This record gives sequence, C-alpha cells and structure tokens, in this order.
Amino acid sequence: MPKFYARRRLSILGALTALIASVAVLNGPTASAALPTPVSAATARTYLASLTVATENRTGYSRDLFPTWITISGTCNTREYILKRDGSNVVTDSACAATSGSWYSPYDGATWTAASDVDIDHLVPLAEAWDSGASAWTTARRQSFANDVTRPQLLAVTDNVNQSKGDQDPATWMPSLTSYRCTYVRAWVQVKYYYDLSVDSAEKTALTNYLANC
Repeated sequence: MPKFYARRRLSILGALTALIASVAVLNGPTASAALPTPVSAATARTYLASLTVATENRTGYSRDLFPTWITISGTCNTREYILKRDGSNVVTDSACAATSGSWYSPYDGATWTAASDVDIDHLVPLAEAWDSGASAWTTARRQSFANDVTRPQLLAVTDNVNQSKGDQDPATWMPSLTSYRCTYVRAWVQVKYYYDLSVDSAEKTALTNYLANC
C-alpha cells in the first residue's frame, strides 16, 4: 500500500477512535464517586465474623454529639472536601464552596450539576454508630467518625435518597442500584470493624447474605 494511503488510513482510524471516545464520554456518567476502595468481600466476611452482636440502644442520642463539618484542608470543610473528591470538573470559590461541576450518585445512578442536589452520606449513619457503641466514645472520637475522609464512610449522593435512607442499616435499606450493593456492604463492614462497633442480629444476617453474593 502506498505510504500516502497508509497515512490517510491511520488518520481516519485515529479520528474514528477519538469520535467513539467522545461519544462514550457524552453518553456515560459525567462524574464518578470516589469512595476509598473498601476491603475485599473475603476480608469483609472475616471482619463481620469478628464483630460483636448486640441489641442496639439509642438512649441519649443527638446528632449534635457528632460535630460536623470540620475544616479538612485550607478553607475546605468536610462537605466541600467530599464534593471536590467525588465530583467531576468541580469549580470552587475562595471559600471552597462548589460553584459548578457534576456529581454521580452511585446509590441511584443519577447525575447532578448543582451541589445543592447532593448530600454527603455517612455510610454508617451517626445514629447507627451511637446505637452500636459510639455512645461510649469521647466527643473527639465521634467528631473523627463523622468527618472520616480516609475510610469508606463519606460519599456524595442524591439528597433525597440520603434522606430516605436516614439511619437505616442494610437489614432495611440498600442502594437501589444493585451493582453498588457489594461495594456498600464491604464499606459498611470495614467501617464498623475499624471503629469496633457492634451489629444487631438482623443487620448481621443481611450483611452475611449480601456478602455471600459478592
């Protein structure tokens, strides 16, 4: 094949490749949540087996006992930090508030372009932590839990989905996007294990069943 035609063929192939890539970008999620990767399913099963099974007790609970949001970096508090971490093309002002960007919610598969449509979910809810042992913690420990950006505990999700979840555990609530459920339960167990929190019997059964399919 003459060099001219070979070069032209390569040029056309390159253009087609770029076009396909651009279409994929346009049709796919405009942002992808960046939850720290949870432990494997096998490790989660091992962790779950070691967790104490106990009846939950909410006596004395108040959200105010878990201080949020704290400064994480520069002028960014925890919410702003997670919005930047989990969003795509996020632009912030001098106070670190997100002024534009997009956020993909892995709980329901929705993508949002306004930060006001996004909540930062405590994967293991604050009330659930209280019920499971955090009532005995110091305020400093509860603050660390409520603002933990290292473990898979904080995630940007659709606001009304987060509100629907409330303080429920996996026995009564799971993400509607079934493809995310394995990630969710692995993260749940990892957080409970790290903070030495208990599980109730229904919660353990649900976690065991979900992990068996991971």
